[in-house]
Amino acid sequence: MTETPFAGLDTPQNRLILTVVAVVMAGALFYYVIRAWRRRTEYRRLDSSIIAAGSEHLRNVLVPDGMGAVMHIDYLLLTSRGVLVIDLRDIRGNIFGGDQMTEWTVMNGASRSTFQNPQHALYDRVAAVRALCGELPVEGRILFTRRGKFPKGLPRWTLMVDSLRAEFPSVDSEASQSWIDRYLEGWKVLCAAVSPSPLRRRRGFLAQVFAE
Repeated sequence: MTETPFAGLDTPQNRLILTVVAVVMAGALFYYVIRAWRRRTEYRRLDSSIIAAGSEHLRNVLVPDGMGAVMHIDYLLLTSRGVLVIDLRDIRGNIFGGDQMTEWTVMNGASRSTFQNPQHALYDRVAAVRALCGELPVEGRILFTRRGKFPKGLPRWTLMVDSLRAEFPSVDSEASQSWIDRYLEGWKVLCAAVSPSPLRRRRGFLAQVFAE
């Protein structure tokens, strides 16, 4: 009988090695699937908590800046106080920032990193939205997820996600609904002026979930 070229490889030891490799690969695949599912669930929970602060919302849009270019905005919400521009930040660790600081610092365990003060970009986004809304009031907030903390206090226009509903409560009264009704015309103008953004500026775990 003629032996096949791989006959010598079919040994109990090699079969054990292949079994172990298969189990490890299956375990790794299971781990990453579960991890992705958890991150996607976390993202959806975060998204729901944000849009709940407004009666209407736009997500991941491009807004004209008045000079022929556009800028990305994570969320636009219609609240009883007008339009809220949200710059979402998902940063893990202790964050140290101030209104006059060029860069803010993040301390996460032994690691240290910095990022540009996001207030300046927020001012530009608010100005661009305000130019489209006419008399409709426009505010802006840099919204941080639960993974970040500000041990020295929050800089101006920053907000933690758990405090969003407290500062911008849902429309639960006739007076609030009356303001919303007044703002709807300006909101429709804003909706017509923006376009979907091809850039989904996810940060941290937001960069690792599946696209919707």
